[in-house]
Amino acid sequence: MEKQARIYVAGGQTLIGAAILRELERQGYVNIVGRRGEEPELTDAFQVDAFFARTVPDYVFLAAGKSGGIRANQKYPAELMLDNLLVQCHVIHSTYRYGVKKLLYLASSCSYPKHCPQPMRVESLLTGPLEPTNKAYAVAKIAGIELCQAYRQQYGVKFIVGIPANTFGPGDDFSPENSHVIAALIRKIHEAKDLDLESVDIWGTGTPRREFIFADELADACIFIMREYDDTEPINIGSGSDLSIKELAELIKEVVGYSGKLHFDTTKPDGMPLKVLDSSKLKRMAWRSKTPFRSALSATYDWFLGTTRIGDSY
Repeated sequence: MEKQARIYVAGGQTLIGAAILRELERQGYVNIVGRRGEEPELTDAFQVDAFFARTVPDYVFLAAGKSGGIRANQKYPAELMLDNLLVQCHVIHSTYRYGVKKLLYLASSCSYPKHCPQPMRVESLLTGPLEPTNKAYAVAKIAGIELCQAYRQQYGVKFIVGIPANTFGPGDDFSPENSHVIAALIRKIHEAKDLDLESVDIWGTGTPRREFIFADELADACIFIMREYDDTEPINIGSGSDLSIKELAELIKEVVGYSGKLHFDTTKPDGMPLKVLDSSKLKRMAWRSKTPFRSALSATYDWFLGTTRIGDSY
């Protein structure tokens, strides 16, 4: 991927997309298209086609599409599914139509069956039922994987798929409706500290285990994969370590400086019991996560403190 190549990050306003843009600039890629309000409405086929016709990118990172935690997936399954299906169809087709050299589509670890063997390997995709709390979103992300592979099979295009672990970092969505677990816990525990509450209610039992990856690390991995990977099979992108939701909450409690208690509401859903990726292929390619998890949490909390105030919508 040449430094002067025209690069488009679809979803540049998302957590992952923004991190990829920052990392591209840091690494000296200077010809980035679709920034500063120039990105089209990706659910509109006409706007997407017109954008590609005007900019003709050489490389595309597809990090767009709405997402959310368990609450958002339960409340807005149709919206999450439709948005992702439309975005994927329009961007992938225009990428093919305008002769883009290579596309990296980012799926989701939610694409794996609920009870598949751990750590999750790509061979497990489509082998069992999905986690019910995010089934609609997961089906849409699986459709994106299959669409990339179908275009690759039929047209011989270089469309590759990455499946990242749960991602967090500066720029995350901290809203009550749409936040994922780390952002949701940071907000809850920060509010409890700010309001001097004696305890914080956390959904679920606290026992499920998750693998997380810092957004800046994921961005670096995505650029590495765009340069170095070209297989039909999706590639997992993980940090190589996991922890329980209870352990995560305790660590965030330390980072925030909250002295109250954590109360786990067992009437609320847990989601998948375990979600850890087998990223051995990426490791064999000599990519490693370098940022310590606590340091990444602190950077995320610092960003949160610098951009929000208690009572804001986040």
